[in-house]
Amino acid sequence: MKQMLTLALAAGLLVLLPSSSSAQAVKTFGGRLAPMPLDLAMAVTMAGHGSVTATLTASKLTINGTFEGLRSPATVARLHKSAKPGMRGDAVLDVQVAKAVAGTVTAALDLTPQQVADLQNGRLYIQIHSERAPDGNLWGWLLPQETKR
Repeated sequence: MKQMLTLALAAGLLVLLPSSSSAQAVKTFGGRLAPMPLDLAMAVTMAGHGSVTATLTASKLTINGTFEGLRSPATVARLHKSAKPGMRGDAVLDVQVAKAVAGTVTAALDLTPQQVADLQNGRLYIQIHSERAPDGNLWGWLLPQETKR
């Protein structure tokens, strides 16, 4: 009887311990890519649209998106951080982008704890630059997506 009680307690403790194979919470973010002209003169060089989705698992951010309709080929894409949602900010990480007027944007990034917090607070966005709009052509804010039940 004492041996059965010991085994039952040990089994109960194993259930309470975290499993190394347990799934980590995945958070989903998304954004619409759209032109963001800084002044009226730039509006003629900026065009296009697209969308991005991003998943955050622990500190790993995976980004996938598409774009089309640029007036000149994309040159670079970056993840930017803003002091406030909706405001311009500094580039923090590079993102892969097709060097074309239409294509994909992808990344697998390791974020710092501060960058994770910035993402969760709506302060990170993707910016695609193009030949005719070197200061940025398409921008898309990474905002939390509602999970459907």
